[in-house]
Amino acid sequence: MTDSDAPADTDTAADTATADAEEPFPDVVEAARALLATGPLCDHCLGRPFAERSFGLGNRERGEGLRVAVALADDADFDGGSGAGPNRSDGEQRRDDPGDPGAAADCWVCEGVFERLDEFAERAADAVADYEYDTYQVGTRVPPLAEENDRLLREDAGMAPDAGEPLRKELNREVGKRVGRATGATAEFERPHVQFLLDVDADRVEATVNSAHVYGRYQKLERDIPQTEWPCSDCRGSGRQGREECDTCDGSGYLYPESVEQLTAPVVEEVMAGVDATFHGAGREDVDALMLGTGRPFVIEVDEPRRRDIDTDRLEGDINAFADGKVEVEGLRPCEHTMVERVKELDATKRYRASVAFGSDVPAEALADAVAELDGATVEQYTPSRVDHRRAAKTRTRVAHEVTAEREDARHAAVEVHGAGGLYIKELISGDEGRTEPSLAGLLGVDATVTALDVLAVEGRDEPFEREEFFLRGTADRGDDDPETNNGGE
Repeated sequence: MTDSDAPADTDTAADTATADAEEPFPDVVEAARALLATGPLCDHCLGRPFAERSFGLGNRERGEGLRVAVALADDADFDGGSGAGPNRSDGEQRRDDPGDPGAAADCWVCEGVFERLDEFAERAADAVADYEYDTYQVGTRVPPLAEENDRLLREDAGMAPDAGEPLRKELNREVGKRVGRATGATAEFERPHVQFLLDVDADRVEATVNSAHVYGRYQKLERDIPQTEWPCSDCRGSGRQGREECDTCDGSGYLYPESVEQLTAPVVEEVMAGVDATFHGAGREDVDALMLGTGRPFVIEVDEPRRRDIDTDRLEGDINAFADGKVEVEGLRPCEHTMVERVKELDATKRYRASVAFGSDVPAEALADAVAELDGATVEQYTPSRVDHRRAAKTRTRVAHEVTAEREDARHAAVEVHGAGGLYIKELISGDEGRTEPSLAGLLGVDATVTALDVLAVEGRDEPFEREEFFLRGTADRGDDDPETNNGGE
């Protein structure tokens, strides 16, 4: 080895080390070069396999940067948009140059779909222009060929098939950001007010307007009004039997002309400009029972509402005026859709007042002893005879938490019961020919009949129905409403 050879070898090793140090992620540039070798790619599709790198960049920005990095590494000339080889990045203005490889028009993967982001967002906003909404979500139905191209892109470049993110996810996000900017709405991934589905192949934007919900409590102030519509069983709600008017319902189609639902839900539907409304109650009182005291929780669900921002105090007055003293509502509040399940499923206790008539004289001491036996008792009730045509035949176990009675005379008493949800009060009094044990009639050894029943309270057993997380909050409380970060879809 000569003196001149040693320095040369040393310099070569140093140069190699320097080169390695100057290219900390050679795999990224090499992978980008391999991707570009597959054919014309837009910046979105070039950047998407690296979506997990450099938080804060969009895939278009990643693609632009990679295109520049490859050009620098290869010392390739930039021609400003001639379509030959890597091209420089001129930002959004570059989209005006159809010869630019970074533009979407000639991309073999997405086939130009990213050139239509603004168009899709505008069509989505137009589809719900007549609706009030604060939250939205965007979904995409990507053509099967584009999804296959997205997979082949990675495969041909020797990359992992799940590198970066799918085409669908980027489309959802990019269109979602534009919808947010155009409308001022906030992205919501659980249950938004409106949902958009972009069907790229069919060139269609579908909009779904989710239902709105209003919670409250109602009092029923007249007897013989059911909670919900009660279609006539003889004519199945048609109002006719053959060619003749149904004798049972006088042609109305209903066994009862009015219900709590019919006296409340249509008003909410009209105020919110919906297409239909459904009444959901926390249980239901008997048709001939009153609902008094603190009222019964309910939710009215309105389908496809055009209005969501409503004056609930005014709505309350409108409903009460429409119901004309038969039903009154209070405490109306817009609520989450989860409140429907809550009013139906939350374990509740109920207080009742029953007017009771006895078949023979009952001494005061006997009544007191019988009530003491019922107070706190565990009651077994086989399906009552009056509802066995619409309830499953089985024995139900319920607790009578508290029972008191005020004797009015030898044949009459007022009985108050605080019982578990599902406890049949009329049968607790009458015994229902032995189907309910124990019962007031059974303990007294005389017939006992409820002549009038009032429900005084319906409350949650372990917690109140009205927990704040089930009610809607203002937009300012929803969290980050920046359309750049709330991206409108997954």
